[in-house]
Amino acid sequence: MVRALIVDDSPIQRRLIARMLSAHGDIEVVGSAADPFEAREGIIRLMPDVLTLDIHMPRMDGLSFLRQLMRHHPLPVVVFSAFTPRDSELALKAMDLGAMEVLCKAEGPDQARATFERLADAVHAAGRVRLKRPRQASRAARQGPRCGVAAALRSRTSARVIAIGASTGGTQALQKVLCEMPADAPPILVVQHMPAHFTASFAKRLDGLCALTVREAQHGDAPTPGLALIAPGDFHMTLDKRNGAWAVSLHRGPRVNFQRPAADVLFRSVAEVAGSAAVGVLLTGMGKDGAEGLLAMRQKGAFTIAQDEHSCVVFGMPREAIRLGAAATVQPLERIAHSILTPPPRN
Repeated sequence: MVRALIVDDSPIQRRLIARMLSAHGDIEVVGSAADPFEAREGIIRLMPDVLTLDIHMPRMDGLSFLRQLMRHHPLPVVVFSAFTPRDSELALKAMDLGAMEVLCKAEGPDQARATFERLADAVHAAGRVRLKRPRQASRAARQGPRCGVAAALRSRTSARVIAIGASTGGTQALQKVLCEMPADAPPILVVQHMPAHFTASFAKRLDGLCALTVREAQHGDAPTPGLALIAPGDFHMTLDKRNGAWAVSLHRGPRVNFQRPAADVLFRSVAEVAGSAAVGVLLTGMGKDGAEGLLAMRQKGAFTIAQDEHSCVVFGMPREAIRLGAAATVQPLERIAHSILTPPPRN
């Protein structure tokens, strides 16, 4: 049983969220709070496994509370708020601060049931995560990526495409990996579990930090050296072959592992289209998305990498890949870019 505490300034929303979550037999709503100060008392008194957290609240905003919570009393948090496209930076900040998941409240009654089902899935998964205190970044990491080191290694890889999947903790992990890739790295396709409208801001942020060009993918994009394409929120992304050339396709198929975009969808397509000419990477994340797709890539001859437990915020996705035998190598985050660029020789 997962014990949940609801933090939202709206009494109507608190009652609605409580009723919808309580309909799931494996979730117990142990209490609610109208603001972070009430939430602090509730955490001490009720000892919940997971919080749902609104962002726009009186007395203290949700991000400030999330920052303090993760610093002093780390607890799995699912952010559930009425984000707009203009709020995309808030969503990215919540992920950076350690939110397990960021979900948008439904804009209308037609979307409400599906939205609450996703919230219940997220609460159920987050409540079973054993959260670690975030480690202090090394001095080298704080000083930024060592692009010159990566550039010196770029000739060692024969990969024609790199596919990366990430979820919880992935915004920072992806920044670390992509910023260590050289400007003429092989084309990179990325699935990061993120709500619709927010992936464009995420890509723009990375584009300003990395030697690579980073942008949100568009249907029909051609993967080219030096370009990293981020799958848009709410769209699956696949690699296809058209008229003898590779191209990216976007579609709104069914959710896979409760996700759209899903890393499994991307990885399976790369396995079929690129085979041994690809590298697959599975980073930190909650759940199991990407594990079977990474296995498909390895079975087709691709070089596959999983992030190690010590450097993951949540070890769920990489753990499942390792369990399946999908990872040819398991590496700490700081070694993943190097592993991509310097794969072992083929037998």
